Amino acid sequence: MGLEIERKFLVTENLKWEELSFQQLSIRQAYLNKDAERTVRVRISNDKAFLTIKGKKIGIRNFEWEKEISKEEAEQLLLLCELYEVEKVRYAIQSGEHTIELDVFKGENSGLIIAEIELASEEEKFTKPSWFGAEVSVDYRYSNSFLSTHPFKYWKKDA
Repeated sequence: MGLEIERKFLVTENLKWEELSFQQLSIRQAYLNKDAERTVRVRISNDKAFLTIKGKKIGIRNFEWEKEISKEEAEQLLLLCELYEVEKVRYAIQSGEHTIELDVFKGENSGLIIAEIELASEEEKFTKPSWFGAEVSVDYRYSNSFLSTHPFKYWKKDA
């Protein structure tokens, strides 16, 4: 069990992510529970699967517990999840001492690209790549759980 400290940024510059990344994952995920105090997520990432519980987010930090499960178990759990899966391709990009997880959303959230960076503390410094746009770390609309029921393609242009 642990504490996740994460900052998120919109990405507006169109780069060749495949060339920058050292890992690429196709992700499908959906939620068994989404409320203000906790979310319970089922994720299939390439050939691996995970069950994740996240606590209420406070600023850029929240409690996170994750357990690897079989892909077959994940497929069964996805049938119990709330409607609407989130689909994305995740690129892992090395940036100094940090790994940036860049999510290129697919399906209903197509057009949205978010870069996430996990930190050891809320005060930890890091160098922002030039392709980082506006920070959306505390904007709930950019959480995957929100995007699962409020897809990006339906947002107004000024969102």
